[in-house]
Amino acid sequence: MERGQDIALGLLFAGLGLGAAWQAASYSGAGGSYPMVLGLFLTLCGSLVILRAARARADVARRLVDVPGNMTKALAASIAYVALVVPLGFYTASALLMLCLPLLLGFRRPLYTLVVGASFIVLVWLVFSVVLEKPLPAELWSVSRFGGD
Repeated sequence: MERGQDIALGLLFAGLGLGAAWQAASYSGAGGSYPMVLGLFLTLCGSLVILRAARARADVARRLVDVPGNMTKALAASIAYVALVVPLGFYTASALLMLCLPLLLGFRRPLYTLVVGASFIVLVWLVFSVVLEKPLPAELWSVSRFGGD
């Protein structure tokens, strides 16, 4: 039962990834490179799920979610994040998510959380602003957001 579900889920992810990569290939210029990479990464992840399920020896039932409360907290944090990106800006909303989500899930190592959160923000900035040169939603505190340069 579980093996069949895992294979079906892997096929779904691999198919979605291939579809996204195929669609991104039709974008002009470099605009499709990031979605194509994401689509191919999703295809790879789906393929790994299929391989793992195919290699599994036993078809053992398992719980879908080990800690339903944590899943609910993560879902609520994700919804709040999406709602806050436009009013606060991408980096501010992302930093808040990176700081609050570990606390919501019970992680109690503040220094580690700060380092991982800051590293994530720097990595996202490097990828979008430096490598891809793609604008993200302006920050709440940004001067350009208020009509200045």
